[in-house]
This record gives sequence, structure tokens and C-alpha cells, in this order.
Amino acid sequence: MGVGKTTVGKKLAKLLDIGFVDLDKFIESKYHKTVPELFAERGEREFRLIEQKSLIEVSEIEDVVVSTGGGTPCFFENIRLMNQTGTTVYIHAEPEELAARLRTSKTVRPIVSGKTGEDLTLFIAQHLKERERFYNQAQVIYKTDRLITKEDIHLTVDRIADEIKKRLK
Repeated sequence: MGVGKTTVGKKLAKLLDIGFVDLDKFIESKYHKTVPELFAERGEREFRLIEQKSLIEVSEIEDVVVSTGGGTPCFFENIRLMNQTGTTVYIHAEPEELAARLRTSKTVRPIVSGKTGEDLTLFIAQHLKERERFYNQAQVIYKTDRLITKEDIHLTVDRIADEIKKRLK
């Protein structure tokens, strides 16, 4: 969450001259509701089933970069499916960097709503600790030294996407 999966994914797809799918946007267009709405109305388990079904659909598309939600690889053997049907990339950043990014984000993320300062950093650290065993199953792990800021967004996104592209070969 907040690491730049969608932004980097779009740039990577452009560099590879292939399509791009944001799994959350795919779900939202199919169900005509936002992910937070689906989560609130149906609960996490039902949302994760919708997410898995959508991931299976998207995994059948050839020549596409897919950006998933941060929880996607952690449920129902999704990481195995992702590894079998494509090349998986984990963009890693430290909790402090992610917290700084989320504090200035305009995107509404109900899971971190109301968390600030050290509470936000601790929450992110705990989440990463729980999810790391799934994330580390990715075929390519890219550790960012810092996250994208508005001032250097194009340079940083270009650099990250280019470095990931090189690791895919």
C-alpha cells in the first residue's frame, strides 16, 4: 500500500509495449462499486473471494502487467497462481517510507484511516511482517531506497520501471 505499484506498473507496461490492468479497478468496473464499498458491504472474506475470481480472470490475459492490491497475494494461494501465470514483482519499501507516503496520499485507504505518526508506521510494519512470507515468494524483488515524490515522480518511476524491466529478462 502506497509503494507505487500502479504508477510503476503502468510505466513498466509502456516500456514493455503491453497492456496494463489494475486489479482493483477491474473489480470496481465489474461490480460497479469501489473496493472500500465492497469490503464494507460484503466483509473481507467475500471481498477476497471476489478478488480471487477476478485475479483468475485477469491471469488469463496474455501480455499484460497486472497491479494487485497489497493483500491479493496473501489469500487462497493467489501468490502461487500469480507465479504460475506470470512473473511476479514485489516492490519493497521500509515502513517509515510507506507511512510518509501514505500521510500525503489523496487516495482513501480505510485500513489506515485515522492512523497517524508512529501508529501508522507501526501498523504498516506489522502488516508487512504478516505479509512478507507471501511477498518474498515473488520472482523479482525490487528494494526501493526511497519512494516517489511529486518533485521527482517521472525520474523515479522511469528508473524503477527500467530496472524491473532489466530483471525480467
